[in-house]
Amino acid sequence: MVEVISCFDAVANPGKMLPVEESINRILNVVPNATKTERIPLSKAMDRVLATDQYSPFNVPPHTNSAMDGYAIAFTDPLPVSWRLVGEAYAGRGYPEKLNQGEAVAIMTGAPVPEGADTIIIKEAASLKGAALSIQGGVQKGQHVRLAGEDIPRGSLCLPSGSLLSPQALGLLASMGLSSVEVFKPVKVAIFSTGDEVVDQGEALPEFGIYDTNRFTLRGMLTRLGCEVIDLGIIEDDQRSLSEALALAASSADIMLSSGGVSMGEADYIKSALKQEGRVDFWRIAMRPGRPLAFGDVGGKPFFGLPGNPVAVMVTFMQFVQPALRKMMGQTAWQPNRMIAIAEETLKSRLGRTDYSRGVYHINESGQLVVRSTGSQGSGILTSMVMANCLIEITDEFERIDVGEPVLIQPFSDLM
Repeated sequence: MVEVISCFDAVANPGKMLPVEESINRILNVVPNATKTERIPLSKAMDRVLATDQYSPFNVPPHTNSAMDGYAIAFTDPLPVSWRLVGEAYAGRGYPEKLNQGEAVAIMTGAPVPEGADTIIIKEAASLKGAALSIQGGVQKGQHVRLAGEDIPRGSLCLPSGSLLSPQALGLLASMGLSSVEVFKPVKVAIFSTGDEVVDQGEALPEFGIYDTNRFTLRGMLTRLGCEVIDLGIIEDDQRSLSEALALAASSADIMLSSGGVSMGEADYIKSALKQEGRVDFWRIAMRPGRPLAFGDVGGKPFFGLPGNPVAVMVTFMQFVQPALRKMMGQTAWQPNRMIAIAEETLKSRLGRTDYSRGVYHINESGQLVVRSTGSQGSGILTSMVMANCLIEITDEFERIDVGEPVLIQPFSDLM
């Protein structure tokens, strides 16, 4: 069972709020590490997480070869006036003899450098008259030669466990001759929404009702992370229905997410259902948007109760759920991607609170990375997330960022 470290007694101390960084650390201290693995073809391993350290069984490249089309020679000082061309070397088929001083071999990119040679003269710097090769310009010993093991020496660690398998990582593993790889199994995530006002798409919208958006944004972000999503739909606002949903989620998923019903003033049956099925703390986070958050254990599985407002759901997912999922996926060293941009407008915040504004960053005409907000920052304005390509992160020691000052941004590239 996941041990929950209580952050504070919400009833006894309702005014206290937990800093963002401390909240993240508390969550990461209790969510489990990845343990279940499977072996899959390398061709299907994109965006999966490596479960074992990968050591190179041989040198990469396996032999010393030419980095350019040209001529292989044995460097001497001084250089001769010309060299005698004695043969050719192609990729996959080298020159079979040892090269002597004063001799040259025409060589193609990737071809093994002949024994006795140590330098490549590029084709554009050479001229050939009959079998006599001459050059224009200087030559440096060892130029345009790729040494065996220059990329990866034999026996060295080339990819550690926990690496997210990107296209370039797959290429590296392929260069080692691997056709399959051991990866962590995908995390199964159960999601559901709560609220009598929340309606499924395709149903008539009642007065004061709203269509559910949170399950769709959550599903999209979870899919981008490679999770298996179990969608339990919209749960009625009563203790029995919620208890049944929580029990089903705990029996079928590794972690569960709900949206709505976590504010301090919400109906008691929600808290009662969570208490009945597990142990959950209701936190107030010193942030905007997304101050209310529930976190704990239900049926032995981590549980996150996210706010109901659409933007708050996405922001709290990015800041709290994503790090937990990355750890459960096997990415124990993962950190969010942050960059520093220059503010194009004044950005207001409040001391003691971390603000996440929706922003648009770009490179200006001076080559600077700059950022501006999308305008109104209400936690229910979904269009602001559609227009944005980042979150502007103003940490709790600042109450404003003036025009021209640096500010942290979190690009959406990971998830959105």
